[in-house]
Amino acid sequence: MDRTATRPLTAKGAATRARIVETAANLVFFGGAGATSLDDVMAACGASKSQMYHYFADREGLIGEVIKLQTSRVLAGQRYYLESLDSLPALRRWRDAIVEMNKAGGGLGGCPLGSLANELADRSENSRSLLLGSFEAWSIEIQRSLERMREQGKIDALVNTHDLATAALCAVQGGLLLAKTSRSMRPLEIALDMAVAHIARHLL
Repeated sequence: MDRTATRPLTAKGAATRARIVETAANLVFFGGAGATSLDDVMAACGASKSQMYHYFADREGLIGEVIKLQTSRVLAGQRYYLESLDSLPALRRWRDAIVEMNKAGGGLGGCPLGSLANELADRSENSRSLLLGSFEAWSIEIQRSLERMREQGKIDALVNTHDLATAALCAVQGGLLLAKTSRSMRPLEIALDMAVAHIARHLL
């Protein structure tokens, strides 16, 4: 539960809350949610216990905000490429952007949303529900791009854009998981090439 959801924050309060969430997100990404305690977060960001419980009712509330932050980061990182998706070359630019983003992170953490889902989906119904919404939002972003292409006459009018977007997202997630496990970009590149080729078969 977010204690600040129903009342406005001061600029200082908003900055403190954002610092706590960002610190928690970074700790969770590299160490896992289970291994990250509220004490760890407080020590890393310099927040007091009173500040922590002023903004978040409990640890689950903070993890919920971490999920929201990571969702916004993931979508923001791809939005330009998906919004400009209008051709096979544009599909390949989206593919390359995902690979480069994973390289920039050292390939160590995989997908922040996928990692959270793997750890939390069976442990917390609240987290599972939030993560489901995160993946749905990601899939919708891909689907909207495909629907724009269909409106422009660039993709088969009979194609099921929902299923095509879901398949593409599954390829991304599987590729990121294997890339993280193998410490190699190659599984991600193969999975994304497969996704692009699958979509390309429906292009006109």
